Amino acid sequence: MVTERFLRERRGVVLEPAERAMLEDAIAEVRKVGPREIIVRAGERLEQSTLLIEGFMSRYIDDRRGLRQLVAVHVPGDFVDLHSYPLKTLDHDVATMTAATVAIVPHTALDRIKTDMPALVDKLWFATLIDAAIHRAWLFRLGRLDALGRVAHFLSETNARLISAGLSDGRRFALGLTQNDLAEICGLTSVHVNRIMRQLREEQLCTFRSSLVEIPDPEKLARRGEFDPAYLYIAPAFAPGEARKAQK
Repeated sequence: MVTERFLRERRGVVLEPAERAMLEDAIAEVRKVGPREIIVRAGERLEQSTLLIEGFMSRYIDDRRGLRQLVAVHVPGDFVDLHSYPLKTLDHDVATMTAATVAIVPHTALDRIKTDMPALVDKLWFATLIDAAIHRAWLFRLGRLDALGRVAHFLSETNARLISAGLSDGRRFALGLTQNDLAEICGLTSVHVNRIMRQLREEQLCTFRSSLVEIPDPEKLARRGEFDPAYLYIAPAFAPGEARKAQK
């Protein structure tokens, strides 16, 4: 079942078996995509949306000098460009960050869902609202936190999202991103991120080696990044502080 991580362990939202089956039926194709491949270009006409099954993807905007600002990072279970259904074009590019597996959902299939199962439409809308909440948190991070706080917030957020997707035990998760990626996410230089990662290690807040993130004390890292997971609407038992308890 390729949609198993969609809205997994989100507070107050459960996909009924019939809804899950209809979403599965809406998938026209499952694709393997290499790392650093553009999936959607800004301004192009879109007739389908993409559900991320495995890997990491991003949405980003390049400035006139070619410098990139990531405006979203997507984890397995995310509908990366569901908002393209009503908009038909996007104002940003979408690309893989790592090797990825994606499911393609034609907009004609979303038309059928809208007609035949309006309750599922509400849950798809819920997913886009979480996406908007994440954007607001990113604005806060870039506008109000210092460099170390930005990185701490992003790693805490990613940990929480991967806990709900079943891909983190609350203290350890795989993250196939580079320091340059972290720089583009946090509005920093790669050199500055290198210093921040060393500081995180020295303060025993986090280590990031060989694509593995280890967080000895998730609550301490969250405090340093002023991270509150409420905006992710994760079920309480799967919030970061409860992840290991929930697995027992």
